[in-house]
Amino acid sequence: MNEKMSDALNGQINAELYSSYLYLSMASYCKRLNLEGFTRWMEVQALEELSHAMKFFNFVNERGARVELKAIEGPPVSWDSPLAVFEAVYNHELKVTGLIYDLVNLATEVKDHAAVNFLQWFVNEQVEEETSADNIVQKLKLIGSDGGGLYMLDQELARRVFTPLPGTTILAGAAAGA
Repeated sequence: MNEKMSDALNGQINAELYSSYLYLSMASYCKRLNLEGFTRWMEVQALEELSHAMKFFNFVNERGARVELKAIEGPPVSWDSPLAVFEAVYNHELKVTGLIYDLVNLATEVKDHAAVNFLQWFVNEQVEEETSADNIVQKLKLIGSDGGGLYMLDQELARRVFTPLPGTTILAGAAAGA
């Protein structure tokens, strides 16, 4: 694998692990607000991001390149409201989409067709991630300060279930217990 590509993929592993940290921090914030469904949504999101990191981890290893794990920056720990949390989620997913697009551009530039093919899954995943976050932001804006609406959304978010990605066996047991 091209060294520049390997370095960039290692950077993405770090970014995905940071995303998992961020969503765990958001889960803790939601838990402090007694929003169990919001907490559940964030916990599942943290597991998804960890599975994304593992998908990159496995790809780099399978290509014979070295995985170089670096320190993970600490995430914020507090937000102004549930709406502010989900606006942060949406903005974070936009940032991750940019990172994925940069990887696709690099893979195309260095003619790494395997990486281009691998990254297409993430391009599609980011469409889903952005849509999901934006839908919740729009619902929270509609709800405003209505406690009943917030309660109903909390109940809806509590139904989210983590589904491990194929090839990420390290997380297989988390699905049942999540």
